[in-house]
Amino acid sequence: MGLFPMKIRSRTLTIVAIWLMVRGLRMLYATCRKKYLVTRQGTNPYEHSDQHYILSLWHDEILMAVFSGHTIDVAGLVSRHRDGGYLADAMKMVGIHPVRGSSKRGGSQAMAEMIQIADNHHIAITSDGPQGPRHRAKQGIVFLASKTGREIVPTAATCHRGWRIKGSWTDMLLPKPFTTIYYATGEPFKVPADASREQIEQYVLRLEDAMAEIGHKVKEAAGFKCPAEYASFRKAA
Repeated sequence: MGLFPMKIRSRTLTIVAIWLMVRGLRMLYATCRKKYLVTRQGTNPYEHSDQHYILSLWHDEILMAVFSGHTIDVAGLVSRHRDGGYLADAMKMVGIHPVRGSSKRGGSQAMAEMIQIADNHHIAITSDGPQGPRHRAKQGIVFLASKTGREIVPTAATCHRGWRIKGSWTDMLLPKPFTTIYYATGEPFKVPADASREQIEQYVLRLEDAMAEIGHKVKEAAGFKCPAEYASFRKAA
């Protein structure tokens, strides 16, 4: 089951449903306290920055990234799957420029568009999406960094109390009202221009390590003292 289980054939009804969902999520996130843990100044997508980055996030933290603040100059890669269409409409409503494409559909066009807009936008990419496996990075984000010269910033988000929306290969984190949200950015790193296939594979592994490190950091900040404690939180949510 995806994030949007119901298929609505009317475009007008779809837009209304998405608007109501966005409105509801904005109200939910407005009740939450936010804490931003920034490793390097300028990597927080909710603040003005003279430099732009490629932001790596996991698929199950999409909603956290979109609604944990008002993003500034952010574009996001979204699949051409039906759920991706709904998410693209939601992103437009909150001021994020959607770029449609994936490794299987529209990938080359999406890559060309992201290279073109990289000078004026942060580019947010779910490194393990849209079809997983969960928390396993793909090569696309590393290839983009090689072509644009933009540094990759590993990011992570969690909350004290939340729900998990179960999907076919991952889940989606949603905070409970009045909890505290933690959003963190790790140390940016650069990928060599025109990196070879072997180099790209090496940097994919480096990205996974960096994502695990920033994920551990943000969970510690939220008060989860060990992986088992966080696992029990996920089951109970």
